[in-house]
Amino acid sequence: MKADMPGDAKPAPRRAVTQKAQAERKSSRKAGKSAKRSKSSVKLLSPDAIKQVFERFHEITPEPKGELEHSNPFTLLVAVVLSAQATDAGVNKATRSLFKIADTPEKMLALGEDRVREAIKTIGLYRNKARNVIALSQKLIDEFGGEVPQDRDALETLPGVGRKTANVVMNVAFGAATMAVDTHVYRVARRIGLSAGTTPLAVEDDLLRVVPKEYGVAAHHWLILHGRYLCKARKPECWRCPISDLCLFEDKTPAP
Repeated sequence: MKADMPGDAKPAPRRAVTQKAQAERKSSRKAGKSAKRSKSSVKLLSPDAIKQVFERFHEITPEPKGELEHSNPFTLLVAVVLSAQATDAGVNKATRSLFKIADTPEKMLALGEDRVREAIKTIGLYRNKARNVIALSQKLIDEFGGEVPQDRDALETLPGVGRKTANVVMNVAFGAATMAVDTHVYRVARRIGLSAGTTPLAVEDDLLRVVPKEYGVAAHHWLILHGRYLCKARKPECWRCPISDLCLFEDKTPAP
């Protein structure tokens, strides 16, 4: 209101605001051009080499599967929500007893937040995760008839569910050719030459574009497993890697 304003207060000159906005836009354009130049300088695999990469993954593991234990789309959803900043092994250990008594939204809601929290207390961020599990169970009942939706936008309305979680559920539960970019997929895709993206979304977009369609459903599983057991962050085991001759990573680790 007028009484709350200093008596001699004046609006900032319109020209100054305009000049500032122009400077910000110019800086943004310059950063964008720099990012494009940086991305274009990164070496990427050829389409033929990419096809060979996934052909070899397929030969070694024809039917790759995620390592989170679940019995239906709901328990998968809960397991993926719980897996944020936690290992699959740790989540599985906590959910084995939980899912025996609560494998539907209705049963989970009846169990209550306190008992869910007690069941998952060995997992990082368990208090907030227990709250999300109860809240998403309630929302599934209220808005989706107790069923896990197959649409990404709908999944992302659920508490604790982001794009990566939605992609995992769509892929594993419903067979959609999605790319769930976790730390392993991000690292492997950039390291071997599948993507030059500098954000998870950019890497996801690149992978959806370059991975042969026949391998679309299995691709993110192969990349996760490859990153977890071979193409490790600190010391990739290049000497026993099945795609070492195709990979563009320059500092390959020699055999011990």
